[in-house]
Amino acid sequence: MHSFDYTNITDALLTTDIVNLLSAIYEYKGRQNLFIESKADILSSLLKVAKIQSTESSNLIEGIFTSDKRIGELVRDKAEPHDRNESEIAGYRDVLALIHENYDYMAPRSKVILQLHRDLYKYSPSSIGGRYKNVDNFIEEQDIEGHKFIRFKTMPAFETPAAMDALCDSFLRELDKGEADALLLIAVFIFDFLCIHPFNAGNGRMSRLLTLLLLYRSGYIVGKYISIEMLIEKSKNTYYEALQDGSEGWHDNKNSYQPFARYYLGVILNAYKEFSLRIEYLTNKSITKAQRIEEILKTHLGKMTMVEIQGLCPDISYSTITKSLNALINKGTVLKIGGGRYSAYVYNHEQ
Repeated sequence: MHSFDYTNITDALLTTDIVNLLSAIYEYKGRQNLFIESKADILSSLLKVAKIQSTESSNLIEGIFTSDKRIGELVRDKAEPHDRNESEIAGYRDVLALIHENYDYMAPRSKVILQLHRDLYKYSPSSIGGRYKNVDNFIEEQDIEGHKFIRFKTMPAFETPAAMDALCDSFLRELDKGEADALLLIAVFIFDFLCIHPFNAGNGRMSRLLTLLLLYRSGYIVGKYISIEMLIEKSKNTYYEALQDGSEGWHDNKNSYQPFARYYLGVILNAYKEFSLRIEYLTNKSITKAQRIEEILKTHLGKMTMVEIQGLCPDISYSTITKSLNALINKGTVLKIGGGRYSAYVYNHEQ
């Protein structure tokens, strides 16, 4: 059985590449804090966009989705859900808002985690919300031929309550000591949470909500303004590879946390880089909104979706972005690829 003794557990994670990732994050975090203190008014638009992107992306990873219009209405206007998918999305929206506003008062204890899971399913008619799993579950994969196979057997249901208590106790004990790096402890906690897989459903989404909760409580609040869930969704193949590489031997305490820690730190660093880039665009008042949209596409390698463009232009309305894109397309400056929710835009460097 896996034991949750986090004493000195992060020592094995202090490899050269992981230390370099940590150092870069520390540097960006320092700049972030200075900016947040002096430019708090500018961040409100980033916050609104990140809430929508986080809610959409975290659910999309699990195959839960609705239209772009409805995502906006559900998150921005707190609309009531119309179907099962929207019920799941609305639950995530509410838990995300709860964490944003109350993270200082929400220590990661079993009781809190169960309450968050309860709220995640508060719009659902099922009774699974706020209860640990009552049947054994496992992580399943499907190969290119459609054959399913078990990739990882999670913690048995009867051991789950005690395992969750041990996980939370060990994490908080080591965090209170102040000897281990908080980011590394968070990575280990989230990985072990996923290996326990404590719920009948919602484990992936809960892991991402808990990631934000733990990061915020440790002073890393970039996830409020840049969707960490969207960065995970964009790199989900690497995410699953890191889980697979790190889970071998987990039940016998012979696994390595390095693959997952390396991946998670990379996501956090990318979030900080994205934050700096968006602030640069927001504070550049020397060009028009249309020129800014053109410049974003011109300096971006490859195609961009409307969601990505909106993320870099949170202060520009959807209609203004659409109007500018249509004008650029008519000029031949920008090319549109695909249609509907799969539409993307790329700068035409050969014009």
